Amino acid sequence: MSKKFSNRIQAGQMLAQHLQAYSNVKDVLVLALPRGGVPVAFEVAKLLNAAMDVCIVRKLGVPRHKELAMGAIASENIIVFNQDIIDSLGIDQAQITAVVNQELQELRRRNQTYRGNKPAINVKDKIVILIDDGIATGATMRAALTVIHQQQPAKIVVAVPVAPLNTCEELRLQVDDVVCLQSPEVMSAIGLWYDDFSQTTDNEVRALLGN
Repeated sequence: MSKKFSNRIQAGQMLAQHLQAYSNVKDVLVLALPRGGVPVAFEVAKLLNAAMDVCIVRKLGVPRHKELAMGAIASENIIVFNQDIIDSLGIDQAQITAVVNQELQELRRRNQTYRGNKPAINVKDKIVILIDDGIATGATMRAALTVIHQQQPAKIVVAVPVAPLNTCEELRLQVDDVVCLQSPEVMSAIGLWYDDFSQTTDNEVRALLGN
């Protein structure tokens, strides 16, 4: 394993150094995947002097193994499935529906908690830098990208501290650029790449968003 990140703040500061081409550029919007992506994105937005918002997406965890994603959901009724995992584990439709309904409730709760009555920032014709604290299966990121593509941004850049090499290569086919500081060929949990990977709270997200 290459060098770990101290925490999400340091990871964001390091990521920002690789995004300097977007510093003080008009129409750059930093979008974070909450919750863990928010402190990373906050540092990037601060150092680039860019606006920041959240793209709220929920992972669909495998029953009894929630950290393993069988898909993800986002606003605008977007659902992305990881069919290989569903097929290999024999997950039936009833189990999928139960998880989807549960995560839909959490999606709505987070939207209200993080935004209140404030609308999302319009991404049309913006240069969108989409950030998370890392990518494991890629299902959450793919769901977010589906939502963002529908809103017709001028450009999409995915920027993460760590993601599997093959996932980065797949993402390059879907977006304009991918910035990833660590790209291991084999990767398990994102938290193994951080000294401090403590959970980001709703209150921390609200504070960083200024809400």
